[in-house]
Amino acid sequence: MPTIRRYRPEDRDAVAEVCLRTAAGGGDATGVYSDDALMPEVYALPYVGYAPDLAFVIDDDGGRVGGYVLGVADTADFIDWYAHEWAPGFRARHPSPGPPTAHRPAYTEAQLIADGGDPERMRIAELDAYPAHLHIDLLPEHQGKGLGRRLIDTLRAQLADRGVPALHLGLDPANTGARAFYERLGFHELPSSRPDAPLLGIATR
Repeated sequence: MPTIRRYRPEDRDAVAEVCLRTAAGGGDATGVYSDDALMPEVYALPYVGYAPDLAFVIDDDGGRVGGYVLGVADTADFIDWYAHEWAPGFRARHPSPGPPTAHRPAYTEAQLIADGGDPERMRIAELDAYPAHLHIDLLPEHQGKGLGRRLIDTLRAQLADRGVPALHLGLDPANTGARAFYERLGFHELPSSRPDAPLLGIATR
C-alpha cells in the first residue's frame, strides 16, 4: 500500500519525472516542449532545493515516487532566494525557446521560460494573509484514493505547527478536475484570481 513520507535527496529525479508526467493540464507533458527539464525546473526542483523539509512524497512501497506535495512557508523569502539562487542558473540553461515540437500548448515555451526566470510572478496581492504556497502532483494510478488529501493535510499541519496561518496555490485553468478536488478540500478563490490564472487559498487549520 502506498505511504506518505518525507522527501529524500535521492527522490529528486523522481519528483522531476512526476512533475513532467502531470504538467499538461494534469496529463503527460513529455515532448511538449523542446526540453523536458523545463517544467520541473520551474515548478518542482526549486522547491526541493529551497525547502526539502516541506516536501512529502507518495512511496509505492517499492521505493518508487508516485506523487508529491511541495511547499514553502514564506513565499516572499522564497522569491528572494529564487531570484538569487535559482533564476540565474535557469536563465543560463534556458536562454531562449528551443526548436518547436509537434505540440502547440496554450502555455508556450516562451511563457514557461519567462516564468522560470521571473520569481516576482509569485508575489500575489494576498501574500500577507496567505504567505505559504504549494504544488501537488500525483501520477494517474495514485489519484482518487485519498492520497492527495493526505498530502495536503500533511503539509497544512506542518505549516500550522510553524505558525503559518494560510496557504495558496495557482492552477492550470484547463485542469478542471484539479479545481474540483481543491474545492472539495475547502479551498476558495482569492480576490486577485483571474480566469486565466486561478488562485485558491485555505487556512492551515
